[in-house]
Amino acid sequence: MYLFYTSLILCVLCACHMTKATCDEPLTAEDAEFCKGGLKVIYPDLVVDKCLIVPQRMREKISMEWGSPEVLLPHAEEEKKYTLVMVDPDAPSRQNPSRSYWRHWLLVDIKGEALQTGDVRGTELSAYARPTPPKGTGLHRYQILVFEQPEGRTPFLNREENRSRGNWDLQAFIQRFGLSGAKASLQFLTQNYKD
Repeated sequence: MYLFYTSLILCVLCACHMTKATCDEPLTAEDAEFCKGGLKVIYPDLVVDKCLIVPQRMREKISMEWGSPEVLLPHAEEEKKYTLVMVDPDAPSRQNPSRSYWRHWLLVDIKGEALQTGDVRGTELSAYARPTPPKGTGLHRYQILVFEQPEGRTPFLNREENRSRGNWDLQAFIQRFGLSGAKASLQFLTQNYKD
């Protein structure tokens, strides 16, 4: 019996060591509450279906290897169109977010049926940019939001928004195009894989 408990404790310690960030750095209540609506983001070896901190062993892959993820929203309505936004509100750091809401990805006119299967195709206004937080800036939140578009309206970036991805006024964009409150949202936190 002693051997069983010792093995169990070692397994738990190994699991914490392998996913150090998720064991040592729990999400704040605010970060944990961001996720809603059943959104799922699928990378090759990582499924994000709740707010989480990316495990240390995955950080280099998400920053250097993997491209854009599949995004799945099973309850999307087939005949509706959606806008997908991925931003970093912590650019360049959470302590100094002078380039907040850095736009990592922006797709519009995504058909609901595409979201149901995870094959998000739409008009790309900002190509996918991997999460690459600067070294030494700590954890960054990467937020993925899906909005329902009003019928007959296609969001676009104005000239000023097209010039820079950083310090983007996401709320103004949402209001300008009458995007419905986020139908689904998800966030993961990561930091530079060399930290």
